[in-house]
Amino acid sequence: MQFAGLFVSILLTSAPLETHKQGKVVKMGQQSRDSRKQKDSAIKKIIDDFVNGLSDEHRMLVILKSQLYDNTWEPMLDDLRHRLEGKPYIFKLVNRIEDDIKRIEQMRKFETEHNIDLADYVNLP
Repeated sequence: MQFAGLFVSILLTSAPLETHKQGKVVKMGQQSRDSRKQKDSAIKKIIDDFVNGLSDEHRMLVILKSQLYDNTWEPMLDDLRHRLEGKPYIFKLVNRIEDDIKRIEQMRKFETEHNIDLADYVNLP
């Protein structure tokens, strides 16, 4: 019985409070914070790359979504589709409605996948 108690005591006192990471001593809680920071940084880079790759037409659609459609794509898509079908719509976009619909669907998908609003990343006038 004493042996079992000694064994448990050794296990409890020798549990690692630190671990080595790339030659550095890192406290256990630090690892999860570091991995969160790396993940956040990776997500930020993905978003920045996407936003920087947006054409002027994409950016204009984000601005219109923000200023005219309460930051939602659905009413804007409805307007464009209604215009194509000859139904009443809220406002007129300059040509290429089908292209705009594709752009909106692409950006809406990106927003959903990354749980963001592109209006937070595109400079609005």
